Amino acid sequence: MLNFNYRNPTHVVFGKDRIAELDQLVPANAKVLITYGGGSVVRFGTLDKVKAALGKRTVIEFGGIEANPKYDTLMQAVEVARKQNIDFILAVGGGSVMDGSKFIALATQFDGDTTSLLHHGFAPVPVAEDKVIPLGVIATLPATGSEMNAFAVVSYQGGKFPVNHPNVYPTFAMLDPELTFSLPQIQVANGVVDAFVHVLEQYATYPVDARVQDRTAEGIMRTLIEIGPITIAEPTNYEARANLMWSATSALNGMIGVGVPFDWTTHMIGHELTAIFNIDHAQTLAVVLPSVWRVLKTQKQAKLLQYAERVWDITAGDDDSRVEQAIVKTEAFFQQVGLKTRLRDHGVEKAQIETVINALEAHGMTALSETGKVDLAMSRKILEMAW
Repeated sequence: MLNFNYRNPTHVVFGKDRIAELDQLVPANAKVLITYGGGSVVRFGTLDKVKAALGKRTVIEFGGIEANPKYDTLMQAVEVARKQNIDFILAVGGGSVMDGSKFIALATQFDGDTTSLLHHGFAPVPVAEDKVIPLGVIATLPATGSEMNAFAVVSYQGGKFPVNHPNVYPTFAMLDPELTFSLPQIQVANGVVDAFVHVLEQYATYPVDARVQDRTAEGIMRTLIEIGPITIAEPTNYEARANLMWSATSALNGMIGVGVPFDWTTHMIGHELTAIFNIDHAQTLAVVLPSVWRVLKTQKQAKLLQYAERVWDITAGDDDSRVEQAIVKTEAFFQQVGLKTRLRDHGVEKAQIETVINALEAHGMTALSETGKVDLAMSRKILEMAW
């Protein structure tokens, strides 16, 4: 197992009918900026419940944070936060709203060029601890795990940029599965696959004898395989949706990623597909992951064999056969929950792959994977195989 540090200060509030507890979670004298997305929290009454629970606190609203939150939109919220002297942010929504709110928390009191916050990759951005506005979240979409981590992704000038700071962990994360019952089926399917691939990017690398992390990761994946189709077919099945919600949070709250190598190749290539073709994030992952594995199957063989046996119960056949069976079953799972697994099924022309390669090069994504050996030629091979 590799050396690691681990800290996660987020207070999780899980279960039904917890919104009233906001009064104990948000500082009594806070001036609160509520952030949300396209309006579903308004239509389904969630926003009214949140405002009622906040009581006499001063509340300012900022809606319209889009999927793949845009820098320009977030800067509008930053201006509101500055003008109103906001001292607490409450994000009500899915991963994009939570990600965007983390950027707002970082940028509001930042003295320099706020675009510089987008150019630090997974390294902490340069913001003093006492200049980060605290935030809480109410998650309405189980998918990204943003409710319990310090990461965000922001869209800017055709690219998607990871942002990270240890003080943007939400102070609390309210996870009520019933708030997700009204989600469209495709968003639930996206959430299942997003969580599944989050686990795999931290798991399907090479062995380091991290047994707790491996077994936990395998448990999350088997849970998603079991309940993914159920929660899509039965949107008000509380137990299935609760297990999806906790799986999505557990996939990216840091626990399965400590002491292990990780590989975000699928995500980095997927981000470019989203930016260029506007394909939903999780749907890009479903397209790219199987081809990443086929191209890197020698590098990843030991963990893919472990995945085949422990997650899919595949024990028959030689090594290559078992790895391919695992990839096929993974593709079938993505298709079972409703996602396509080929670029052409999303209307992408084969000639457009070169546009993606150019974007990867422009954004410095030229040494991907846990070994840093996935160059542009290998990324092209991955995309061609995914077409």
